[in-house]
Amino acid sequence: MKIKSITSYLQSIAPLSLQEEYDNSGLIVGNEEDEVINALICIDCTEAVIDEAIKKKCNLIISHHPIIFRGLKKITGKNYVERVVLKAIRNNIAIYAIHTNLDNVIQGVNKKICDKLGLSNCKFLLPSPVTAERKAKIGSEARGSGVRSGSGMTGVLAKPMTEVSFLNKVKKVMKSGSLRHTVLLGRKVKKVAVCGGSGSFLLEAAIASGADVFITADFKYHQFFDAENKILIADIGHYESEQFTKELLRDLLKQNFSIFAPRLTEINTNPVNYL
Repeated sequence: MKIKSITSYLQSIAPLSLQEEYDNSGLIVGNEEDEVINALICIDCTEAVIDEAIKKKCNLIISHHPIIFRGLKKITGKNYVERVVLKAIRNNIAIYAIHTNLDNVIQGVNKKICDKLGLSNCKFLLPSPVTAERKAKIGSEARGSGVRSGSGMTGVLAKPMTEVSFLNKVKKVMKSGSLRHTVLLGRKVKKVAVCGGSGSFLLEAAIASGADVFITADFKYHQFFDAENKILIADIGHYESEQFTKELLRDLLKQNFSIFAPRLTEINTNPVNYL
């Protein structure tokens, strides 16, 4: 099986046309005509992950975050990005990124968070407008798979929970070393909004949706004030919010390729540590 068989399937699930303008999803390093020996799935492609791929004889790395976001003018190994690219090329390892395009599909990153938290009736928090041009682009990539797109997601709990009980559940399920939140509002949690990764741009949409809690990451200090006692913000950490994307990708690939057994990295690539 060639690399392009895997990347084409992933693009049918999460078309590259759905990625944000700043993103760089797709095949970043390697030749799509190469035969796949095995694949390693990670959130971030670091030097340690490349070493792991070499050890486990994986010549394809599927990463959530692209190792290259902006153009490289030199590849001299002076920073971690250049070192990763050099080591991948030297060892004939392909790197494929599936980032915001996977964030923006109905069965993507945010649905996985909802599933982990036991939420049902899941819907896009901010559906993408469907123009004729966008529909044509998505259709050509997704091959009629019915892909819909949007940012974030909302879902409801089977039974209402107190804010403290729910936050403790989130911290445990999402394995957060620390959870930052706004002032408790003294009400039950029933409807929840989520956004894997940096989701502060969706705060107004979360409030408008009637959600009791907004779970995301990377809120800045002054942005917490914007909740204005209308919603409880829970910042669980960027890596923590996206960690289960590895499971999502593994399961998608195993469902479509019965004889293919991709591996999950054993490297914790979270650059943030907690005391």
